[in-house]
Amino acid sequence: MKILHIIPTYFPAHRYGGPIKSVHELNKWLVKKGADVTVYTTNLDGEGVLDVPLGREVIIDGVKVYYFPITFRSWQYSRLLHCALAKNIKDFDLIHITSVFLAASTLGAYYAKKFKKPYIISPRGSLMKKPLARKSSLKKKIYLNLIEKRNLKDAIIHFTTEIEKEEYLKAGFPLKNFIIISNGLDIEEFNKKVAPGFFRQKFGISCDKEIVLFLSRLSWKKGLDTLIPAFTKVTEKNSKAILVLAGGDDEGYKKEIEKQIANSKLRSGKVIFTGMIGGDDKIAAYRDSQVFVLPSHSENFGNVVLEAMYSGLPVIVTKNVGIASEAEKTGVGIVIEKDEKQLTKAILVVLSNDDLAKKMGENGKQLVQEKFLWSGIAERFIKEYNNLLIK
Repeated sequence: MKILHIIPTYFPAHRYGGPIKSVHELNKWLVKKGADVTVYTTNLDGEGVLDVPLGREVIIDGVKVYYFPITFRSWQYSRLLHCALAKNIKDFDLIHITSVFLAASTLGAYYAKKFKKPYIISPRGSLMKKPLARKSSLKKKIYLNLIEKRNLKDAIIHFTTEIEKEEYLKAGFPLKNFIIISNGLDIEEFNKKVAPGFFRQKFGISCDKEIVLFLSRLSWKKGLDTLIPAFTKVTEKNSKAILVLAGGDDEGYKKEIEKQIANSKLRSGKVIFTGMIGGDDKIAAYRDSQVFVLPSHSENFGNVVLEAMYSGLPVIVTKNVGIASEAEKTGVGIVIEKDEKQLTKAILVVLSNDDLAKKMGENGKQLVQEKFLWSGIAERFIKEYNNLLIK
């Protein structure tokens, strides 16, 4: 089975968040399961570009990746990628597109239909209510109605959770067929040995402090407008609590967070910014913390929630996080509305009850091992790919 995955930005462009990691992990595990996977992407990396070979095959974890030079940034368009699609898409059995509103979905859908290839589009949360509201300009609406809906009409739509599918349907988008397959976790990364206290020592956090961990991009949609006032209330009841904000600031949102902190009653040193962390730092952050929080406005899945659960952390998430329903059913943490009082109460409950926190952590690790390992996720994708090729 020869799969072409078209995506405008790709590993190692980590600044674009969870999809960069999850799409590569999927492709890596598809290869491990016997699929032949090629990726067409650009060298785009924020305001800059990736330092990668261009226009030729680069093997990453068995995946054949072709990076093409960016031509038109606002549409994430590459003329050479366009040429490669026109020339080579006929040589693949199935096309998987991770993109909407950009050149990848329009060109991928056009050439897939031209050469009668089945194609899947993964919106990765971009067509959910809150992100769409942020893209409500007249230009976006025209593009959506004249172009994107046509791309979606003949595609099989891949959703990571039921909530993503529900919001897609409520928005009135066309749905010929769909699959729901979650993201997964490569546990090899999280089984590494890291010395206890490594994270605390690196960032100057004493062992008597209780770490409330937020590990994600510093973005409007992550719910920091609720987290800062809620944590302010937490510190009034728990003087040992420290909030760690671990994530990159590619959107420039850190200034808004700092403004919220300055206007709050938080004392100096109660909030620590680490910047983007990975490797041993990330593993240690999970292991040295007491509770993980993600009070997002909108999240089609929530990869970091899996990481926290496998690391044995109780999690607190809003109902807007795709994996929230699974978390609620299995007792891995507390699911709340996006509400300051509810978040304050949930954090205090976890910090004040060691036995409850331990049980939540154990439940979370078990849930990941049973349902969210990439090995099983990749097998589900291969089954669905094969079903498409039979039809």
